[in-house]
Amino acid sequence: MMAASEDVSCAEVLKVLADETRLAVMRRLMQGPQRVGELNEQLHVEQTLLSHHLRVLRDAGLVSSRRIGKSVEYKISDRVESKRRGAVLELGCCKLDFR
Repeated sequence: MMAASEDVSCAEVLKVLADETRLAVMRRLMQGPQRVGELNEQLHVEQTLLSHHLRVLRDAGLVSSRRIGKSVEYKISDRVESKRRGAVLELGCCKLDFR
């Protein structure tokens, strides 16, 4: 059974996505890459808390990041994006449907 990242179990991925803020971040990133400031404006989450959630998603292999000047842009990881079918993410053990 393959999860978003080969070294992360399906149960761990589901535990990560069980948090409402992290699920909201994934929903926003389904629309395309976004900078932390953009996500913060949309989600109205304290910046340090948002950074924590983004780190958890990155550690689980669900998102990736890159620095652009002074800001950081996040996107759905290539591994997860390659399994995407429109508004549905194939996570190996289950599907995440954002419709």
